[in-house]
Amino acid sequence: MKNDNLKNQYRINEQIRVREVRIVGDGGSTVVPTREALNMAREQGVDLVEISPNANPPVCRLIDYSKFLYQQKKRQKEMKAKQVKVEVKEIRFGPQTDEHDYQFKLKHAKEFLEEGNKVRAYVFFRGRSILFKEQGEVLLLRFANDLEEVGKVESMPSLEGKKMFLYLAPKKAGTKKQSQQARDREKLRTGEQDDATAAENKKGRQNSSIDAAAEMPANGGLFANAKISADALKKLTEGEED
Repeated sequence: MKNDNLKNQYRINEQIRVREVRIVGDGGSTVVPTREALNMAREQGVDLVEISPNANPPVCRLIDYSKFLYQQKKRQKEMKAKQVKVEVKEIRFGPQTDEHDYQFKLKHAKEFLEEGNKVRAYVFFRGRSILFKEQGEVLLLRFANDLEEVGKVESMPSLEGKKMFLYLAPKKAGTKKQSQQARDREKLRTGEQDDATAAENKKGRQNSSIDAAAEMPANGGLFANAKISADALKKLTEGEED
């Protein structure tokens, strides 16, 4: 059904019945009579596709229609993938919610907003608790104030029946939350890289130690000093004999 709608969205070849059209391509654009544009399409073995019917004159392309539809579908798919799916998450309070429960729900609301979702917080008044509607309004205003760094108020607290609603929207585009499995894979990959780096560093230190040991006699050290002392003692002895 979607493919049919896409096909019906564009006029091609003889369906284009205006006097002249603007042909666009890699080399720029040119205005030609529609009959001439149709002849150009036939010569190239492609179709004349109207891509902007409201322009004056209408804009067309010389392209294989099947290829054109494929490009359009691909572009729509890419645009859809880039769009962040916004969900509305609900947070429910009672008019006398305790501090521990409030902080717990505040934490979840912050996570929802950071992920790019909207939050609909409401206070549910059961029975005669409707008498505490001012208390519920104060709670929702505090809730909005505590989330001002990550969320903005879309509508102030309003009473609808037995519920008082507050709507919050994220201030920034959300980041997709990784699954635990994805986080484990990332941790494993990072750990393997760290192990490989540590092994390489250890190997480098070992090679440096071997090189230093090999150069020690030439640069000095105990062995060289012992040899020099022996030569000096020999010269001194020869001098005394003379």
